Amino acid sequence: MTDKDLYGGLIRLHILHHAAEEPVFGLGIIEELRHHGYEMSAGTLYPMLHGLEKKGYLTSRHERTGRRERRVYEITELGRVALGQARAKVKELFGELIEGH
Repeated sequence: MTDKDLYGGLIRLHILHHAAEEPVFGLGIIEELRHHGYEMSAGTLYPMLHGLEKKGYLTSRHERTGRRERRVYEITELGRVALGQARAKVKELFGELIEGH
């Protein structure tokens, strides 16, 4: 098992969490994840973003900033529900892993 296999779900939850706070874009998420110790390439991140969009958890739109155009992702209502359910599961897992309950 590679780190990508092990941490993929956590990274997706990070993406949904940050998208719930404000719209996100690829490079911004890569930088945010780096703060949490994840080193990701665009070639790894973008398929995750597209997968979350395909599942209906995110929507995207193109946004122009000066001469640059980027794809911006926002969480959907379905994504908010999934994130809420995931928080409960993460809390349960945290209890088992860290607190020994």
